[in-house]
Amino acid sequence: MQHASRRDFVIRLASLASLAAVASAGTALTACGGGDGDAPEFAHGVASGDPLATRVMLWTHARFTGLSDDVPLTWEVAIDASFASVVASGSVVATAATGHTAKADASGLSAGKDYFFRFRSGVHSSPVGRTRTLPAAGANRLQLAVMSCSNYPAGFFNAYAEVAKSPAQFAVHLGDFIYEYGANGYATADAQAMGRVPLPANECLTLADYRQRYAQYRSDPDSKVFHAAMPVIAVWDDHEIANDAYKDGAENHTEGTEGTFAARRAAALQAWHEWMPVRTPNTADLRQIYRSFDFGGLAALHMLETRLIGRDKPVEFAELLNPATAATARATLASTTRALMGSTQMQWLQGQMAASTATWQVLGQQVLMARMDFPVSVLQHLNPANTSPAALAAGQKAVTDYLTAKATAAQAPAMLTAEQKALLDTTLNPKLGYNLDAWDGYPVEREVLLSTAAQLRKKLVVLAGDTHNAWGSRLTLMNGTVVGHEFATPGISSPGLEDYLSALPPAQTQQIFMGVVNDLRYADTSRRGFLLMSFTPTEAKGTWHFVSTVKSRTYTVDASATLTYAG
Repeated sequence: MQHASRRDFVIRLASLASLAAVASAGTALTACGGGDGDAPEFAHGVASGDPLATRVMLWTHARFTGLSDDVPLTWEVAIDASFASVVASGSVVATAATGHTAKADASGLSAGKDYFFRFRSGVHSSPVGRTRTLPAAGANRLQLAVMSCSNYPAGFFNAYAEVAKSPAQFAVHLGDFIYEYGANGYATADAQAMGRVPLPANECLTLADYRQRYAQYRSDPDSKVFHAAMPVIAVWDDHEIANDAYKDGAENHTEGTEGTFAARRAAALQAWHEWMPVRTPNTADLRQIYRSFDFGGLAALHMLETRLIGRDKPVEFAELLNPATAATARATLASTTRALMGSTQMQWLQGQMAASTATWQVLGQQVLMARMDFPVSVLQHLNPANTSPAALAAGQKAVTDYLTAKATAAQAPAMLTAEQKALLDTTLNPKLGYNLDAWDGYPVEREVLLSTAAQLRKKLVVLAGDTHNAWGSRLTLMNGTVVGHEFATPGISSPGLEDYLSALPPAQTQQIFMGVVNDLRYADTSRRGFLLMSFTPTEAKGTWHFVSTVKSRTYTVDASATLTYAG
């Protein structure tokens, strides 16, 4: 379908609230009220998040033009867009110490209700947002918009606009809300032509850098419309800090030259907590963002932190493929103490799942949990650095040989040749996850988590982001027992495998993954968008919404791909 105006929603709410006359959509998304010099700017709109049955977090950014003075604000929650029936209100201050962001935990609300909210400074008002509380017990339907990887220089946030127009009741953002790279870094090739060059121009290292980057992302009109439309439940991934971050460092951090990782991490996390409408569980440790939400007994959503608390340094493919380091690397990969979440968080999750009586146990987390393992005979040829005709031919032959052997084993095992038997022998041709930054790089802890769900007899659904592509997979134990299903959202704008494996047509990339990976049930390796998850007592259904382009604000939407899991 042809995309409509992405700003209608906020403009309509501003008009209903009888705020100042709106001369343009841009005005509605920045500030409303009188025009004197005392009016603060609400240049980044409003947002809500972390909803509970009787409360929700409200967020805005307010600043007097050219000044660093504090901005005292009043917040209001009403059951009507004209704010004739205000049901909750309070005061908060946007200060320089918080980068002029302001958050309020609005309480005393009713379960399962829609509300309107705004911030005021005297006679001046922010844009109006719409939010809702979690349903009361007995809920029988839930729709979540799931998204990740919103890269400003890579393209427009058309998918955010579609989320705002979708039937989703709540949004779940699985991280990479910003990217830390500089103006000439990752995915910036078209940034200047689109008017989306990153600010600051340098890579984000300091608190001021991260604050400016969030401000740029939150100034995007589609981002403002999305955040004003529904509450969001969010976690970070790596790019809110630095690429491939783990508890002690990151691939994209040079200790010393770029300061200490600890200082960079502290700055990044402070900015995230300032700019996201989240309830901070532990102000003494900003890394601790794992938390649960119960949707009226239908689904329990457990949001996890898989980057900074427990994650050990990823094992590199080069270490696994190099005969001199392979044994040590494989022992590290298989270690029983190797962690992605860490023991404290794992114990918390096990307790949450055991105590929950919800029909569905849903894990909101960053990276793919399903087994995406490839035989080494194929994996060693998926090298984006070498796209010569000879390399492509060798890769195609490796894939064809393996798939032929796999098909022969299934249909006529007596016909297998010695070479084909060797390809299928995991001792001679071991399987490795194609992305060791995901759960494939932490197999023992994954087995513990999935075994917990199996032992508790829970209906398990895992939500994932990070890869920029869409996936649907079975979740299996090492013995092949199916214990749940994973639904992975494509990126909002970040390029996917069509960029990483650019020498292969997307249809061929999809065919390779679907043919090689046993647990994979759906894949789209070339389009951006979001995932709409629908839950009923009997099924969990994922519908992928793909936008035709992120390089133009004119686009179409394809929402024909679906996958259903009955548990």
